[in-house]
Amino acid sequence: MWRNRDVISARDFTRSDIEELFETARYMEKYAKGRLDVMRGKIMAVAFFEPSTRTRLSFEVAMKRLGGDVVGFWGAEGTSVEKGETLADTIRMLDAYSDVIVIRHRYEGAAKLAAEVAESPVINGGDGAFNHPTQAMLDVYTIWREFGYVDGLNIGLLGDLRHARTVNSLLEILTNFNVKVYLISPEYLRPRAETIDYVQSKGLKLSFYTNVEEVIGELDVMYVVRIQKERFIDPLEYEKVKGSYRVTPDMLRKAKKTLVILHPLPRVDEIDPRVDATSHAKYFRQAALGVPLRMALIYLILS
Repeated sequence: MWRNRDVISARDFTRSDIEELFETARYMEKYAKGRLDVMRGKIMAVAFFEPSTRTRLSFEVAMKRLGGDVVGFWGAEGTSVEKGETLADTIRMLDAYSDVIVIRHRYEGAAKLAAEVAESPVINGGDGAFNHPTQAMLDVYTIWREFGYVDGLNIGLLGDLRHARTVNSLLEILTNFNVKVYLISPEYLRPRAETIDYVQSKGLKLSFYTNVEEVIGELDVMYVVRIQKERFIDPLEYEKVKGSYRVTPDMLRKAKKTLVILHPLPRVDEIDPRVDATSHAKYFRQAALGVPLRMALIYLILS
């Protein structure tokens, strides 16, 4: 099911696909700080046209833990892109040098274009404000590892749900599970209508709120995203909503003891640093699980 498969959109994967990935990732956890020489002789090319820390490093570490090698670039500076080389030509070049390509780009559709051009599998490491499928896989994997299941949970998404590509992909992945999703944001920052229409057509149960304290006691998972200043066209619109939501220890007094707080990171001020010391904070474990999850993804695609 996974061999030589492109990973472009979260919509492309079934529940059985996700379950196979999760079981493989759990096995890979044993080697997340070791080495499993199953990708010896394989090369992964990374083409990150946009800044990244966790996604890029976890992909690189994952490939190296599997025994493979990594080539590529992080930013267009110093590459032929600066000279005017097209995205398609850059991908053709990387395709000739590698067995799998991971791309991150500021423009929507860049990963899809790369997949159309390349013969090697292409993995979307985030494009535009709409797709980040491997982050969504990681998010749900973290929930699965924390609870042992996903079905039946109440999952709250808090913050800038319009511009966060992680939110779009997470909602699409969650259509494979029987969960209830609470969308908590200013009305202006709700997910795109296209995303809402799609996930509701797949049977995902959504409810909309503007006040997190109104529903925090019902939540099993609270997924927090920052207000993404760089995605706002109008700075005045950003000023209206910045700091709209901040998770604090006082707020968590109303929460279930088993509440899990996730965040794709980086964070700005949407989670009080004092929350880090609580049993609810799982976002650093979430980031760490990015290595075995992406080890599993590479292994399934290339093995």
